[in-house]
Amino acid sequence: MTTATTTSILDTLGIWDDERVVKPSEATDSHVLVENPATGEPIAAVRLQTSEELEKTTAAAVEAFKAWRKVPGPERGQLVRKIGEKYREFLEPLGELIALEMGKIRAEGIGEVQEVVDIADFAVGLSRQLHGITMPSERAEHIMKEQYLPLGPVGVITAFNFPCAVWGWNAMLAAVCGDSLVWKPSLLTPLIAIATNRLAQEVADEAGFPGLFGLIIGADDTIGEPMIADRRYPLISATGSCRMGRRVGEVVAGRLGRTLLELGGNNAIIVEPDANLDLALKSIVFGSVGTCGQRCTSTRRAFIHESVAEDFIAKIATAYKSVVENKRIGDPLDESTLMGPLIHEESVQAFENAIAEATKQGGQLLAGGKRLDPESLANDAIKGGHYVEPTLIRMPAGEHLPIALDETFAPILYVTTYKTLDDAIALQNGVVQGLSSAIFTGSVAGLGRFLDPSGAGSDCGLAYVNLGTSGAEIGGAFGGEKDTGGGRESGSDAWKAYMRRQTCTMHFGDSFALAQGIRFE
Repeated sequence: MTTATTTSILDTLGIWDDERVVKPSEATDSHVLVENPATGEPIAAVRLQTSEELEKTTAAAVEAFKAWRKVPGPERGQLVRKIGEKYREFLEPLGELIALEMGKIRAEGIGEVQEVVDIADFAVGLSRQLHGITMPSERAEHIMKEQYLPLGPVGVITAFNFPCAVWGWNAMLAAVCGDSLVWKPSLLTPLIAIATNRLAQEVADEAGFPGLFGLIIGADDTIGEPMIADRRYPLISATGSCRMGRRVGEVVAGRLGRTLLELGGNNAIIVEPDANLDLALKSIVFGSVGTCGQRCTSTRRAFIHESVAEDFIAKIATAYKSVVENKRIGDPLDESTLMGPLIHEESVQAFENAIAEATKQGGQLLAGGKRLDPESLANDAIKGGHYVEPTLIRMPAGEHLPIALDETFAPILYVTTYKTLDDAIALQNGVVQGLSSAIFTGSVAGLGRFLDPSGAGSDCGLAYVNLGTSGAEIGGAFGGEKDTGGGRESGSDAWKAYMRRQTCTMHFGDSFALAQGIRFE
């Protein structure tokens, strides 16, 4: 990864044109250094904004909402279509900036930006379908219907691991619903937020809607806490840890506002003996290694039927070791790289602590477990990066290690065996998180048991059959249950979160009629 490459990406996206961004050497105490996790070196410094700037940004969003909500839905959709075209134009440099700043490989970074393009396309069609229902009235000469109305400025708080797509899920839907937005991104990935938001607001400015897409970069105490407490934000959409989500939920509920929470995941794959084992193996390896285990949908636990377990678990270990031995870990911008770095040194320490705790609890280390030395990497120019080995830990048969009940944002997979499918489903559901789940099976019975319409199967918001836990399409609602927060973003009817519902009753006759047969003469 060369300095020229970094400079080219930042210049193409106009990062240096933003008044908040300075060279690392020009940073002061009011700036946060943005580090490249692949090299450990600073890329730029971003000024932390003040409470006064938050007030200005919020006030602008309120004014933008007043004008934007009056624009017909299909016309709002046309603006979103233009935004989608902007992202198509800058697809590669935006994806490369994600790789540079967050550390996911280039293909995944570009794929993340493609999600924003896709959700923009989805939102354009949606802009003509923001419909309620009609229902019969019990009174003659009365009509009843529901309509959905713009909600107001939406506060969006995002995490580092999907620094572009999650904003897009919220922004494109909220915009066609008639809402304005204010975005507080992670301080680990503010550069992609600046580039992403600038492109959207450029389109809004051209259409005469300043302040439609606001961006505020700052610390939790200065920006986050006042934002979630502000009644001018009827909805706060927050993605991050369960701890963060509880705080957001508590504060917003205290003012009777709405929340859309996408929190932790502790996702599992069940492998039945009649499954396509080759497909299951590939899905488990990608699900646990992709994005260096830093997806909320990363595969963290695997339950293998005891009749096929020994050979299958050995193949997972071999695959993990080959990723290291074949030097497929390294520079995220190198096309040959399969796994990039962890986001920062604290994540490496969490990785090491989890492994130490797992072995103390009786786990058997089958592969990985260490920080990578420079000689193991694909590129010697990235010696200062935060690289670790993909790690496989075997748990006692039919049991969880206590550490496996927690989510560690790292490429650690805990594996064990099971006797019956009921046992496996109980293990999968036996954690507080409820985001993504998967089963590999060759039988209709296995499929039916896992997706049992009574709710006795998977208790997660996402359930896959013969697919891994990662890689959701934008057409379906994304989100999870239990400590994952219960929110839904992206496709299906997730748009309803960004609108308020109104029941309308119209009387077109002359008689005075009350409901429930009440007479008032």
